[in-house]
Amino acid sequence: MSEPKSPKTLNSITNMDEFANTASYSLLEALNADPGATDSGEDYWPRQVFSGHYVPVKPTPIRNPAYISHSASLFDELGVDPALAQEKHFAEMFSGDLSGVPTPINPFGWATGYALSIYGTEYNEQCPFKTGNGYGDGRALSVFEGVLNGKRWEMQLKGGGTTPYCRGADGRAVLRSSVREFLAQEFMHALGIPSTRSLCLFASQSETVDRPWYREGSHSENPDIMVPSPVAITTRVASSFLRVGQIELFARRARSQAHSTAMQELEHIVEYAIEREYKQQIDRSLPLPEKVITLATEFRERLTTLVTHWMRVGFCQGNFNSDNCAVGGFTLDFGPFGFCERFEPYFQPWTGGGRHFSFFNQPLAAEKNFESFCSALMPLIVKDEAALEKLGLIQDEFSTVMQAKLKHMWSRKLGYEEFDSDLLQNLFKLMMMTHVDYTIFFRELSQLPDNASALAASFYTEPDEDTMIEWQAWLNEWREKLPSANTEKEIMSKMKQVNPKYTWREWLVVPAYKQAERGEYSLIHELQQVFADPYGEQGAELEGKYYQLRPLKLFDVGGVTHYSCSS
Repeated sequence: MSEPKSPKTLNSITNMDEFANTASYSLLEALNADPGATDSGEDYWPRQVFSGHYVPVKPTPIRNPAYISHSASLFDELGVDPALAQEKHFAEMFSGDLSGVPTPINPFGWATGYALSIYGTEYNEQCPFKTGNGYGDGRALSVFEGVLNGKRWEMQLKGGGTTPYCRGADGRAVLRSSVREFLAQEFMHALGIPSTRSLCLFASQSETVDRPWYREGSHSENPDIMVPSPVAITTRVASSFLRVGQIELFARRARSQAHSTAMQELEHIVEYAIEREYKQQIDRSLPLPEKVITLATEFRERLTTLVTHWMRVGFCQGNFNSDNCAVGGFTLDFGPFGFCERFEPYFQPWTGGGRHFSFFNQPLAAEKNFESFCSALMPLIVKDEAALEKLGLIQDEFSTVMQAKLKHMWSRKLGYEEFDSDLLQNLFKLMMMTHVDYTIFFRELSQLPDNASALAASFYTEPDEDTMIEWQAWLNEWREKLPSANTEKEIMSKMKQVNPKYTWREWLVVPAYKQAERGEYSLIHELQQVFADPYGEQGAELEGKYYQLRPLKLFDVGGVTHYSCSS
């Protein structure tokens, strides 16, 4: 299959000089650099960063880079000619070499620090200095910020080398994780879920790093072998990469009066977050307490909507710490993620994640991150009792807002206008008894079957006669309660708009990155095609390959059904 193509956009950017002219570094202009940073950007060893919002760092290019792919839809949205993806200087820049970039592109990138909270509990142990001053972007480097097609974007290399936050690691990302992130970001976008985006993917033809992973067919919970893996860089793109953990870091410093400008740095980053992510919703002329309250309200709206979407499509983030929670309210960081195939409320692909980050616990994990966010805002309004009370109420109502959205989502998946708790709970019970495939079941249900046997395409095990009687009874009740005001054709259409036909199936992605390790990329391009239209039918050939149950032999296989955070 050929590489992705898109029609040339009117007034599209066709060369690197034109691309460079879109540069606009608002973050570097509005926020403070680490005063201990080098002038050269050569700052590659773990150290404490005591103040400043970012550290200037030059990326470390991967050796002998090879172009793998780019996102045709994102290039089109940015107004960039797809031919630029393989142009020499573009390839150099997005494989980590900024030495030849045209001005006004900066010859260095930047890394940011952030705090770590897990389920609302603050941690410093992940920091090698046990102070929290060494935690941040260890291998993620932003290298560009600009305004393209009227919208501000930031571009960040994943695997671009070490930074002061690398904690002794090598700053690289392996091809396996890079392929996964490259594909997953665009898949999430095609599902209609806010997400970071994928610009392009380059892999080294000669550089490898050793990583723990699984032997072929291993059933071990954790990786059981060290393997040399090709390194790669995928460039992720977003309106910003501001995280809840960043706001937390500066709030911790403000509360402890870590240095003389700690409170100002907190205020600056909150004001900047409003400018980057909530400019249309928040009037910057408002007093600070009013802006803080509005920010909390708007973020709650986005975060609850985001997690509702995750639940709708079966996505499990796997490691939803505060540093993986974007202030802009979109999906950020595709590390130990997965999509639920066989329905399990506590599905968790990451072996280190535990139940607290499992599929059905994500609303609670989001609430804990929101609590951390509100706590980080408090130092800015600590002298305003009315504002503090409002912020507390906004925080307390998170669960109510979340549950209302979840009820609406489950209703839409079932084709209903009103939520039916008993019907849904009975469905969950049957889905678990029969080991139902989450995506295939709801897509088959969208056909409005009369007979429960029509749902068998989603069953991993054949139900006994009594269970099939229960399924038929449930199906009959469900059909009776479908809205009478709509035709069956209208109900089917609406259901298919929220119940995708195609999902991420790890066992079908593994061959793509294994093929890529041999320098062959056709499966990556094929997956891009499938993931670009997850609600469409796409024809018999692709349906036969990608709309199917996971083979039983691939259950409980390391690197397929579960994996470590190593990447």
